[in-house]
Amino acid sequence: MPGFSTKADMRRLFEEVSNWGRWGSADESGTLNYLTPEKVATAARLIKSGRKVSCARNFPVTPGPENPTPALHHMVVGGDDPCSSGVPGLECSLDFIGIAYHGLASTHIDALCHVFVDRLMYNGIPAEEVRSTGARRNSIMCAKDGIAGRAVLLDIPKLRKVPCLNPLEPVHVAELAAAEAALNVKVGEGDILLVSVGRDAHRKHEPPKPGESSPLGGLHPDCIPWLFERKIAVLGADGVQDPVPSPAPIEDWPIPVHMCGLVSMGLHLLDNLYLADLEKACAEEKRWEFFLTVAPLRIEKGTGSPINPIAIF
Repeated sequence: MPGFSTKADMRRLFEEVSNWGRWGSADESGTLNYLTPEKVATAARLIKSGRKVSCARNFPVTPGPENPTPALHHMVVGGDDPCSSGVPGLECSLDFIGIAYHGLASTHIDALCHVFVDRLMYNGIPAEEVRSTGARRNSIMCAKDGIAGRAVLLDIPKLRKVPCLNPLEPVHVAELAAAEAALNVKVGEGDILLVSVGRDAHRKHEPPKPGESSPLGGLHPDCIPWLFERKIAVLGADGVQDPVPSPAPIEDWPIPVHMCGLVSMGLHLLDNLYLADLEKACAEEKRWEFFLTVAPLRIEKGTGSPINPIAIF
């Protein structure tokens, strides 16, 4: 599409949607600044029935094309020897977990230090600030007290009247606006926007071939100005925001939503959400807005965190 197909187009767009300096040169929260305490309090009034829905995938311990470094979960003390804790009279079980959460398998949040453009991250901070000991700037600790607020789900397969999207047909900006109208919602300042591309339905409809990762649908770069103009606080999807692989690669801009979102806008991203249960709940509750909580782990110098987002109706 004209205006979003070349590296020059993307450089121009990157500059147009920049929030560098908007909240001061020392800011490391980015668009989370839009999610004020007042907006959180207002969003809490969306809780009516108390119904809770997890938007996370199970801990990804099974290896596969989308999970080349599976998470670790093993027992330290099991029920076959429950007295081995070393404490007299104590019978218990203990386990261990470990995870490399970035990628296509784990439900996680990207911190603003996760992606660079021209060796810079959000607010012009040099990439060298992320060292072997972790991120000294723009780490996930800006969200150490959690993220909570009004969330809106835009179900694009529902809009297209298909079970899932063709990964070769990315979501265009006109469809975001059309989904708002169809679902009677409006995405606004400080909102957490979730976009469904029908990832799990696609897996059932078109199972990946053995040893191959199945393509993922995502947003076209023409959505980026809309995300900027709406002043959303957080963006999430059942994919990873960008189509994988890109149906129309742009030179030096392999993941434009990540690059413009994280680096230019300071927009935290929620990758690999599980939205099938949420879609069902929204349909049954007859509303596509709800209260959402996201609680990253307090990982000092972390480039993100595994998460279990909870929608509450």
